[in-house]
Amino acid sequence: MEDTTLIRCSWCNSSDLYKKYHDEEWGVPVYDDPTLFEFLILETFQAGLSWITILNKRENFRAAFDHFDYKKIAQYSEDKIEELMQNTGIIRNKLKIKAAVSNAQAFMKVQEEFGSFSNYIWKYTDGKPIINNLKTSKEAPATTPLSDEISKDLKKRGFKFVGSTVIYAHMQATGMVNDHAEDCWTRTK
Repeated sequence: MEDTTLIRCSWCNSSDLYKKYHDEEWGVPVYDDPTLFEFLILETFQAGLSWITILNKRENFRAAFDHFDYKKIAQYSEDKIEELMQNTGIIRNKLKIKAAVSNAQAFMKVQEEFGSFSNYIWKYTDGKPIINNLKTSKEAPATTPLSDEISKDLKKRGFKFVGSTVIYAHMQATGMVNDHAEDCWTRTK
């Protein structure tokens, strides 16, 4: 049974799925490459849509995209892309599907250069989360100079659908930044 006395960031109170994501994942530092890649794919598909839309389809994405196995995704053929275009359980945007393939390829190039994608992405924060002190979650920015910098570098490395807003959302999702409101119960966990 859910504890209704918990104070959470205001954006997550519309559904149990949102609350679960907020309580267990959002803002929790992620250092493993498979999870970082999963969030990168999900965030790129979110571009222009609400996060709850993506969360509601997350398991469909997981099944359709081989459990976010970037090595498999990097090898997707045109036939596989067409198969994904017919999958009503995911966002059927051909440019985003093709971006998932090219992003998997770019992801592996970053791994080769830095030893892991985690080493690459976390170097921007010296391996530690940035803790923002927000009175309310509405104060969280959509972009920052750091997300601008990371976005620019990722694009230079061949990544697609990685604008600064997408990258800042990725940073929040993977705990590179902690934008939980000051009164949110997760600030003290």
